[in-house]
Amino acid sequence: MKFKDYHIDAKLKSQLEYLGFNRPTDIQFRAIQAILDGEDVMAVAPTGTGKTAAFAIPVLQHVIRNRKGKHKNISVLVLVPTRELAQQIAEAFDAIGKKTGVNVLALFGGVDQDPQIKALNGNVEVLVSTPGRMFDLISQGYVDLNHVAHFIIDEADLMLDLGFNDDIRDVLRHLPRKRQTLFFTATLNKKIKALAYDVVRNAIRIHVSPKNPVSKNVQHAVSHVEMDDKRFFLENLLNEFETGKFIVFVRTKVRAERVVAAMERANISCEALHGGIDQDLRFAILERFRKGENTILITTDVACRGIDIPSMDYVVNYDLPENPENYVHRCGRTGRGNNKGHALSFCAENESVLLEEIEKYTGHEIEVFDLRPEDYHAIVGESESHDKNWKKLLSDNDNPESWD
Repeated sequence: MKFKDYHIDAKLKSQLEYLGFNRPTDIQFRAIQAILDGEDVMAVAPTGTGKTAAFAIPVLQHVIRNRKGKHKNISVLVLVPTRELAQQIAEAFDAIGKKTGVNVLALFGGVDQDPQIKALNGNVEVLVSTPGRMFDLISQGYVDLNHVAHFIIDEADLMLDLGFNDDIRDVLRHLPRKRQTLFFTATLNKKIKALAYDVVRNAIRIHVSPKNPVSKNVQHAVSHVEMDDKRFFLENLLNEFETGKFIVFVRTKVRAERVVAAMERANISCEALHGGIDQDLRFAILERFRKGENTILITTDVACRGIDIPSMDYVVNYDLPENPENYVHRCGRTGRGNNKGHALSFCAENESVLLEEIEKYTGHEIEVFDLRPEDYHAIVGESESHDKNWKKLLSDNDNPESWD
């Protein structure tokens, strides 16, 4: 099936063709028609599978079809956990609905609310918001959700991780009982199921996941490194690969800043992305990274979750994640489509249990970089001048069949 075969507005079809949409992805194929039919949907799909378009396309069709008169109300509410996601999803709605005249607004905190209040007076039809700013403006009487016909929760698992469980339930009090609810999450556990069953009614259930939780296009490797030595190994790795785009995951925002400072002392240009950074600066950092003006991003799981960053060459797990599912989310940022990717992890002694959990979850043993003691000490002692040939190590460990 192709997008041109769906019973949607000609302007939507034209814009989808312009954007290069030809055939729907798995999640799009399974979700679009159900949403067009007015069904509630509960969908589990990893980041990068095209789920934003899976709900944006049919919801935009509903908005176009049900417009009445010149005055427009908020008929679509998309609730998201982070500011970056709010902006990203609003941009996706804008891009797909460009020829339809549908008005879209992203609401999030960390910025002056006055421009957002002014925009709300401009006949907004699709509102993409984080919970905090939305409730602020509801309490001030600037946001009216009485006409919402389509309620979408995106990245529900991250919403729970960030403590928004009560906020999601509170927003239901402001919505009409008669509505369509779409619930999207990258992972599923008991808490997420409980929330989903509270907000959706007789939902169509969709579960999209690859046969293997990690892409066969990604080459995985791990080096056993003492915690205090990780910065030297990262410095050596980045100096070896002077081209390519790196995303380096750490556990906390404090650690992100420390890693950036360590790399700057070694004359390596990189930037940190985490929740403690000013909103405007975070957007600017992401934009520079997307454009390739900066090629090394040090980030946390929460700050980067759900954000679309194309053309990633290398994922470095500076700190192993405490949840093995996050390892899959991290590594899923490279090796997309037909592209090859690399995921390298630094494992300290006290992280060995985490490594075991990751291998158990993925069903694969991660290849180990065996370093001779003299090589290890050379990297730590002469990190700025010693050239440990990571390219050769990656090549020696390159076994595309091992993760099939």
